[in-house]
Amino acid sequence: MTNITVIGTGYVGLVAAVGLADFGNRVIGADIRHDTIAALEQGRSPIFEAGIETYLKRNLDAGRLSFTADTAAAVRGADVVILAVGTPSKPDGSADLRCLEDAADTVADNARGPTVMVTKSTVPVGTNRRLQRRLAARAPNARIDVVSNPEFLREGRALQDFFHPDRTVIGTESERAREMMRSIYRSLNLISVPFVWCSLETAELAKYASNAFHAVGADIHTVAKTMGMDGRISGKFLHPGPGYGGSCFPKDTRALARTADSAGVDMDLIKSVIRGNTRQQQLVVRRITEMLGNLEGKTLAVLGLAFKSETDDIRESPSLGIIESLIRAGARVAAHDPQAAENFLQVCPGAEIAPTPYRAAEGADALLLLTDWNEYRSLDLRALADAMAGTIILDTRNLLDPQSAVDHGFIYRGHGRGSPPCAPEPEEYT
Repeated sequence: MTNITVIGTGYVGLVAAVGLADFGNRVIGADIRHDTIAALEQGRSPIFEAGIETYLKRNLDAGRLSFTADTAAAVRGADVVILAVGTPSKPDGSADLRCLEDAADTVADNARGPTVMVTKSTVPVGTNRRLQRRLAARAPNARIDVVSNPEFLREGRALQDFFHPDRTVIGTESERAREMMRSIYRSLNLISVPFVWCSLETAELAKYASNAFHAVGADIHTVAKTMGMDGRISGKFLHPGPGYGGSCFPKDTRALARTADSAGVDMDLIKSVIRGNTRQQQLVVRRITEMLGNLEGKTLAVLGLAFKSETDDIRESPSLGIIESLIRAGARVAAHDPQAAENFLQVCPGAEIAPTPYRAAEGADALLLLTDWNEYRSLDLRALADAMAGTIILDTRNLLDPQSAVDHGFIYRGHGRGSPPCAPEPEEYT
């Protein structure tokens, strides 16, 4: 049984902790947030992710998983230390690595034997090489091997992705570290998951390249379907929407562009993606303004606040920029989301939260669909029509059937999917 410490119990860290414990390892999750640790010790997850509390409680009960706010003590008894701390964007778009560097210093100061330090946080190319030098300078006599092991988790499907990944990327130059990583991921070998063994820099770039590619989404269903039939691509990320969000794509594309600038390389494609994502949100506001004529004094119902379905994560969600713009334009916003409402209010207190989609729609002049929750696909259009004062629906996720919406008396607009016969699309958007 390998002793593993995971520093950081946010989305990536908690999934890694419960997953590796379920593989039979002894895992300690360490975090400086005492309230988070207290909740985890009681089997309560601070994040919404399907099934995570089942794994959390099972491994707590089995004695394979524990949590602490004493990070230094957790490092002292570890064979493997996984860094899963935040690397947010600075104002210039570069990655803020201070928390990562602090965690690495904690490893250097407290490792008591041969230790493998694994970076799961998404970092610019060259970061792990610099951490390697930092460790050597701070603890020259310590035997600490550095590994880059980026995660490729989809929020809402994180446990499925952890236990059944498409591949596992491991960057290291140490044979001892390779054997340790083989050991802790032995369960993945049993189901023939491909392992990509590579250098530190290759692993880092693989993560950024994947996020940069996934951030480029198609906005026409037929094109997406056709492209998805190409076996070299896939249809998973070719869906229309108001823009991408979450903890990875926005900051990672910005950091990749910034890293390229620092190296004298102009990554115009990635910069275009970043600009295009901002324009997608502006397009939603502009379109609803054109449909209503003026937003001043209007009531808008917004369904969906999380950046995607099956998560309560609102980090850089398109709904943030869109709703803030609507409120600045003088509109009253009543919103609903099955999981993310509480998180959303913490950063956007100007919105009103409704307990159901139909309560959000009461008296609304228009309705916007911003997140692809399954429950919004089967909305009772008659009940919506009865609740709303107006008849406009702007469906940025193309969840509803256009003809059915028109048959129920709505003026319906989808996202790049054409128009119902009696609701012509403005020429600019066809």
